Amino acid sequence: MSIADSAAPARIPSVSTPTLIWAAALAITAILYVAPNVAPWAAKYPSSAIIPIADWISALMAWLKSNFTWLTRGITDIFNVPLQWAINLLAKGWKYGYGPTAFVFPRLSWVGVCAAFAIAGFAFGGWRLASVAAACMIYVALFGQWESAMLTLALIAISVPLCIVFGAAFGVLAFRKPWVDRAIIEPMLDLMQTMPTFAYLIPMLLLFGNSPVSGMLATAIFAMPPMVRATVLALKRVPHEIDDFGEMVGCTARQKLLRVLLPSGRATMMIGVNQVIMLALNMVIISSMIGAGGLGYDVLLALRALKIGQGMEAGLAIVALAIVLDRLSQAAARQRPAPHVHDLNFVQRNPMLTLAVAILIVTTALSFFVPAFATVPAAIKISTAPWWKATVDWINIHFFDAIEAFRTFLLLYILNPIRDFLVAFPWFGMVLLVGVAAYRLSGARLAVITVLMTLFCAVTGLWEKSMATLYLCGVSALIAALLGIPLGIAASRSDRFAAIMTPILDTLQTLPSFCFIIPVVMLFRVGDVTAMIATVLFAIVPAIRYTNHGIRQIPENLIEAATVSGCTPRQMFWRVQLPLALPEIMLGINQTVLLALSMIIICAMIGTRDLGQEVFIALAKADAGRGLTAGFAIAFIGIVADRLLRASTDRLQSRLGLT
Repeated sequence: MSIADSAAPARIPSVSTPTLIWAAALAITAILYVAPNVAPWAAKYPSSAIIPIADWISALMAWLKSNFTWLTRGITDIFNVPLQWAINLLAKGWKYGYGPTAFVFPRLSWVGVCAAFAIAGFAFGGWRLASVAAACMIYVALFGQWESAMLTLALIAISVPLCIVFGAAFGVLAFRKPWVDRAIIEPMLDLMQTMPTFAYLIPMLLLFGNSPVSGMLATAIFAMPPMVRATVLALKRVPHEIDDFGEMVGCTARQKLLRVLLPSGRATMMIGVNQVIMLALNMVIISSMIGAGGLGYDVLLALRALKIGQGMEAGLAIVALAIVLDRLSQAAARQRPAPHVHDLNFVQRNPMLTLAVAILIVTTALSFFVPAFATVPAAIKISTAPWWKATVDWINIHFFDAIEAFRTFLLLYILNPIRDFLVAFPWFGMVLLVGVAAYRLSGARLAVITVLMTLFCAVTGLWEKSMATLYLCGVSALIAALLGIPLGIAASRSDRFAAIMTPILDTLQTLPSFCFIIPVVMLFRVGDVTAMIATVLFAIVPAIRYTNHGIRQIPENLIEAATVSGCTPRQMFWRVQLPLALPEIMLGINQTVLLALSMIIICAMIGTRDLGQEVFIALAKADAGRGLTAGFAIAFIGIVADRLLRASTDRLQSRLGLT
């Protein structure tokens, strides 16, 4: 080595530009947090710069109410006709005349309805599905929930077809006009799916009044997005050969759509129908606040009175109804259309439908003479409400000290410090970090969108409540992911464990969100700990299911190649299965975050101090501007989280060579 070489200075490793940008953003944020007096306007958003968006929205809603009440109330009267007909058919019956001479035509007999659901199960899935359908409906009857369940079913029977018709129409429009999809429909769907359910109620209450129709319309709007997305996906998946065949035989655009494309995408569209039903059932409790009634109202009353037994029974009745409709719609999606035979009449082509209608007619006619066919006899009704109350009382008596110590530890050492940190976080620093992260993940377009949405929370004066929402949602989603991912891994490695987890996950997924709150409140009282535990239970399902599915769907040839290469089981998991399943796991985390956000808003009923509280106060005061502004802030938090997680998933898939 020469003297010149030895005297040469050591080469300083270069620092990439993205690293410098991150370092600068973090440094600016740290300075603003530690020394907010350096730039007070950047640490705490100045009240003088708040934009009165809430006042503008209130003025707009007042103008709409003053000038278009005739239209909205006319729409209410129109939709009230089929809704009342469905309610009379399933729940109340028809009354003609007044006084002792009044004639009452009964509702459908509960015996006939149970039999009709069993027949539908047999037609779509055989004896096994028939048994499930019959058992669920008999459960609803025996536990004294029949009248409320039929009110809920009537609401579903009208709102779901509305979702299907309008959702399919918007889906066709999005498929035919991609620019409309990108510019209008896709943002609209994102907003509808992330807007808190309570925020739907305020404009419905103002425009359509406190009535079942308002609840039905709110349910239809909330549950429509999956149908739109499923229709677009179904039409895009139709093979080009089938599309070309429609052109070759001379179909017009309408004929090709109605007779070729939509029938070809029937299976995918039925998945959308299934999701619409599930979301509609999830909305029935919320819509009960504005007059919808049914099982949701029973759960709401039980929550207000802290009657755990009655609340759980009504909630489990919703679960039973959800299981029946879910299984039937899934089985219907798998059915292939039967070939049309010209020589057969309607009864011969549809024997199961004919049998179900005949049983409904006969049992309803018998209810004129046999009261047991009209209403469920009190002698066969059972109740588990005392058992639920006794269980909670026993736990409180024997484990109160341990529960209280656990609650205090969580509050003092985990939740309160995180909350204080985020509430004091400088708004400018948060906007800057979100923008840098979005730019690094997906470019300038995502950066602009996320910055504007984050900025909205500040300019509306809702920054502290937004950070309180973010803190509780983030902690709950993190705990749900830390618990759910290992459970999903265990389910993927053991069929027996997966079989045990499946009914538990089905129950958690169909149980109304309010039912998670009631027992936790009885044990942990009101506050952030209760909200966190209820949210973890509600949001953990996607983390488990996506992890399990992601590992199980890895191609067998890759597993065999790793085995031939000599991988041990541990190496197989860490170097093959987990990296390939990461995109699916990230999607599960994405869904977990969105579910946690939706549950946090409902938890405002039990004492949390965040954006959900703003929505509740606005609902109580019928203040549309305040409620919708808070709702938009919640929706924007959800959209930002969704976009960042989705962009990180796409980036991860690209690195793994999966795109």
